Amino acid sequence: MLIPHDTRYALDAVIDLVNTAPDNDQAEGLADVTALKEFVRRHGISDVGELTPRDLKALHGVRARFAEVFAAAGSAVAAELLNELVASAGTTPQLTDHDGYDWHVHYFAPGASVADHVAADGGMALAFIVVAGELERLRRCEAPDCGRAFVDLSRNRSRRYCDSRTCGNRLHVAAYRARRKEAAG
Repeated sequence: MLIPHDTRYALDAVIDLVNTAPDNDQAEGLADVTALKEFVRRHGISDVGELTPRDLKALHGVRARFAEVFAAAGSAVAAELLNELVASAGTTPQLTDHDGYDWHVHYFAPGASVADHVAADGGMALAFIVVAGELERLRRCEAPDCGRAFVDLSRNRSRRYCDSRTCGNRLHVAAYRARRKEAAG
């Protein structure tokens, strides 16, 4: 699946955002404005102005809506969720060629809040996945103690873990040890 650089960056931001949600063993990854500023810096999100607790709360709302897309029962449900999300961000598609990148589309309005910026660009990136008929590429890690979101960009759609070096390797080692223990009697 060929994904342009801007769509890939938006997908990476969506995945990172979804994975900041607290769960059974992970604390809130976007707990304060300082963490929000780091998220914005890490993903090169520009032109969002001074970040405030209000921005943080709005981005938490966007995160919950993206999580719903990952849990969507089918393309029709995912499309409805994405249409609502992108429309609520007040999208204003614009061609741009900044920072040494060739022409690409920004979907957020100039001066948009960080939540609208991420909702518009991330929502459109996920929409391209749905349009391509590849919704099954939006996955959650199959490791029993993980569940992190990821986009399976493998050629044969066979990726099962968010990170093969951590979750995948840990489960393979555990299975190997269990087989050895069983063989030893």
